[in-house]
Amino acid sequence: MAGRSGNEDLFDDILLADERFRGEGYLEGFERGTRRGLQDGRRHGASHGAKLSTEVSFYYGFTITWRCLLQQKTDVRARKRRKALEALLGLVHSSPHDDPQSAQLQQHMERVRAKFRQVCSMLSVPTDFNDYIRAHEGTSF
Repeated sequence: MAGRSGNEDLFDDILLADERFRGEGYLEGFERGTRRGLQDGRRHGASHGAKLSTEVSFYYGFTITWRCLLQQKTDVRARKRRKALEALLGLVHSSPHDDPQSAQLQQHMERVRAKFRQVCSMLSVPTDFNDYIRAHEGTSF
């Protein structure tokens, strides 16, 4: 076999360096992308979780307040309203909102929202949760 010239070795070194740097760049980019994806995912999850928690807390407070307002009334209409409020409260209590991995979470929240709309109809109050949030923006505790 004939020996390789210095030019061939230099050319091979350049090609190998290109491959090595490309591989290192890929790995570095992949690691940075993975870290960034996890950070973005955590931020999105925390934001979504906070919104869901706010919504569930609102339904709980809404139900307790209306239950107190109707407790002294004894007419048939008030009893039906209290029964619907108790059903909504039961849904809120049984919500899997403390388990974000729950497959039933979204389906359960749809049932809670539907019951909320039904209760609001019975009470003749607005049904859009976001209306309540906007009405109380800036409120601090």
